[in-house]
Amino acid sequence: MSRGEKKQARTVGPEERRARLALRHRLAGGARAATAEEVAGALVALHATDPATVFLAAGARLVDGPDPVAEVERALYGERTLTRMHGMRHTVFVVPSGLAAVVHSSTSTAAAARERASLLKQLAAGSDLDAAWLAETERLVLAELAQRGEATGAELGTAVPRLREQYVYGVGTAQEGPQSVSTRVLRVLGMEGRIARGRPQGSWTSSRFRWALTPAHEELPPAEARSELVRRWLAAYGPATETDLKWWTGWKVTDVRHALAALGAEPVALDDGTVGHLLPDDLDPVRPDAAGPWAALLPALDPTPMGWQARDWYLDPDHRPALFDRSGNIGPTVWWDGRIVGGWAQRPDGVIVHRFLTDVGAEAVRAVEAEAARLAEWVGEVRVTPRFRTPLERELAAGT
Repeated sequence: MSRGEKKQARTVGPEERRARLALRHRLAGGARAATAEEVAGALVALHATDPATVFLAAGARLVDGPDPVAEVERALYGERTLTRMHGMRHTVFVVPSGLAAVVHSSTSTAAAARERASLLKQLAAGSDLDAAWLAETERLVLAELAQRGEATGAELGTAVPRLREQYVYGVGTAQEGPQSVSTRVLRVLGMEGRIARGRPQGSWTSSRFRWALTPAHEELPPAEARSELVRRWLAAYGPATETDLKWWTGWKVTDVRHALAALGAEPVALDDGTVGHLLPDDLDPVRPDAAGPWAALLPALDPTPMGWQARDWYLDPDHRPALFDRSGNIGPTVWWDGRIVGGWAQRPDGVIVHRFLTDVGAEAVRAVEAEAARLAEWVGEVRVTPRFRTPLERELAAGT
């Protein structure tokens, strides 16, 4: 190559991208994980807005043997090697505890500052409560949790009556109305990493969490934290575009570009004409047949289909209306060999049902049926209804 001649970026086709997905997201049969920590580490973060997603996403990727519910609860509530926290795109995630400081410094700190400013502005507009009042309320909440160990929002409201104070939300708007400060105060403390959601009341599908103090973690320089998060994300989701990464993180495009530059990320050509990025030590091609045929039933908001904004390389655009809600949240999906080929749901009687949206052949039908039986076995008597329901999931759940 002569001086000044640009190195031509290699092309990564959809077949290779699907093979990378299968192996790195622990979906191919031979790539499944032994522990919940391995699953979370492989995916960087598990969506946790819907509590059931964490367990269903892990269960789809764990080797046969361990009970997925017990395994995730061990990591989340027993050994606390997984942490539930606010993270990317103002969303709740479960992350490896060793990554919590990275997520906090790269993403949560700025979001928490905006949330605190918003709360103070609304308190000033709709009440006589001010910053001093808020600081004292937070001090009392933290002291109560230090004494109790953990408590529900209702228990904290009883112990700290200030949490039952009300303010007028949305003054001058169509949403104007009285609102308790409790939810907002706990949300700010959670986003700042001072408290965290612990074991819920009820089953693993419940969102009625207890709150607990969080251990202090290292404060990292934001740029350093963003580079580390991108490094881990590219290892799991690369090749991917700046647009994908901006969407997944919720950052400004300049922050995305600085992180990619700091890592020396290498550009590659994608089949749709866009430019993707890989880590400099991850340029070796992956054979399209490296994973072998595989099937999976993934839950609503699973990290894999929510990992990229551009999804045409694994999802037929014609199937989007059936599988997504109006806000862009994906429902339960059926996968075969790196593509979404249908959706699934649980009926009120507990039966797992699915529907193919394309012709997949007899081998795929058998493999998907086996995955449905595996899922039904460990879910048992628990009923799972996604928080964000999609047209196909509603139809299947209703038996239509």
